[in-house]
Amino acid sequence: MGPAVAALIKSVHPEWSPAMIKSAIVTTVTDHFGMPIQADGAPRKIADPFDFGGGHINPERAVDPGLVYDINPQDYTKFFDCTLEPDQDCTNDIGNLYFLNLPYIAVPDLKDSVTVWRTVTNVGPAQTTYRAMVEAPTGVTVSVDPSVITFNNGGSQTATFKVMFKARQRVQGGYTFGSLTWLDGRTHSVRIPVAVRTIIHDFIADAS
Repeated sequence: MGPAVAALIKSVHPEWSPAMIKSAIVTTVTDHFGMPIQADGAPRKIADPFDFGGGHINPERAVDPGLVYDINPQDYTKFFDCTLEPDQDCTNDIGNLYFLNLPYIAVPDLKDSVTVWRTVTNVGPAQTTYRAMVEAPTGVTVSVDPSVITFNNGGSQTATFKVMFKARQRVQGGYTFGSLTWLDGRTHSVRIPVAVRTIIHDFIADAS
């Protein structure tokens, strides 16, 4: 269904980049399944966002997402170059996937605090205001600054905000999940999933 919905969005918005189309699909899904669902494989467990992604695709909403998370292809190139062969042009944080402007946030190594930046592009009404609503992962404090973004006629149609994560306790834990949603109070609800894993020491960050 995904490719068909992507083709539908491209037919309505031929100027959109692949990243904008992906964002429109991810941020407008329905994440209410009615009852817990089981993940495939063994051992059996309750499915989480790593299993089912954002949720059920909603083609009608995806055509009119309100906001999208776009990304420059050069950012992917820089990320891979700095991950595989770091040089003097690479900063300490460019190798972290959560600094790419993706329509989700996954922090695998939260010891104390981490700040992640995102930029949204308004593709809805030129004059509108969005307010952030956060569902924080268990054991983590999440704040958004600014928590209100406003777009005006004739003004910039992009807005950058930061998401600050702080561990409430020092534990070596598994991933916990939440979300960040931008609401315009009318028709648009722009939701991205959030996954955070708290750690104590770097050398056991990848231990399950």
